[in-house]
Amino acid sequence: MSFADIFKKSFLEGYASYDISIVTIFVCMIVTVVIAGYIFLIYRLINRNAFYNRNFNLSLVAIAVITAAIILTIQSNIVISLGMVGALSIVRFRTAVKDPLDLVFLFWAISIGIICGAGFAVIALIASVIITLIILLFDRMSVGRCPVILLVNASDYAAEDVIMQVIKKECDMYKIKARNLTKEKLDMALEVKTDRGAELLKELMELEPVTLASLLDHDGEVTF
Repeated sequence: MSFADIFKKSFLEGYASYDISIVTIFVCMIVTVVIAGYIFLIYRLINRNAFYNRNFNLSLVAIAVITAAIILTIQSNIVISLGMVGALSIVRFRTAVKDPLDLVFLFWAISIGIICGAGFAVIALIASVIITLIILLFDRMSVGRCPVILLVNASDYAAEDVIMQVIKKECDMYKIKARNLTKEKLDMALEVKTDRGAELLKELMELEPVTLASLLDHDGEVTF
C-alpha cells in the first residue's frame, strides 16, 4: 500500500462528507437569527454614539447568520472547509472600528454564528445572557464623574483672577486646558468637575467682564 493510499484511508476517509438535513439547517438559521436579533436590540439599547449607525447594527445580524452558514458548510466536507479557509484568508476589511464597544458586538455576533453553526445553541444563549449582564452591570457602575469643558470669554484681559475665584468656589476640580489672551479680551477653556453647573454659569455671567460662559459635555476619559 502506497503512502497516498494510507493518507487517503486514514485522513480523507475519516472526514468523509455527510449530508446535513434541511431541518438541521433551518433550525440552526432560526436560532442564529433569534440570538442575533437579541444582539441587535441590546446594541440599540446601550448605544451612546452621537449618531446611531443602523447599518452597523443590521450587519451584526447578517454576520452571525453568514458565519453560521460557513460553519455548517465546513462541517459537511473537509475539502470544502480547506478551500473556504483559503478563500476567506484573502479577505481584507479596511473600515476602522472607532468605538471599542462596537468591536465587542462584532466579535459577539461572529461567535454566535460559530457556536450555533457548530450545533451548540444552548452555549450561545447562555453566553449571550452573561455578556448582556456584564455590559449592563459595568455600564451602570460609576467609576468616576466625567469632567465637562467650560468655555469663558471676557472683554477684559485682566479678568482671569475673578473668573478663577468663581471656578474655585463652584468646582470640585479644575484644570486649565487653553488660554487665549489679547489686549482686548480673554478666552479660556477649562476641564472642570462640578455638580453645580447652572450656578457656575450664573455666577460667571454676573461678572461684568464676562461676555460668554458655556459648559460642554465630552466623551473623553476621566483625568482627575
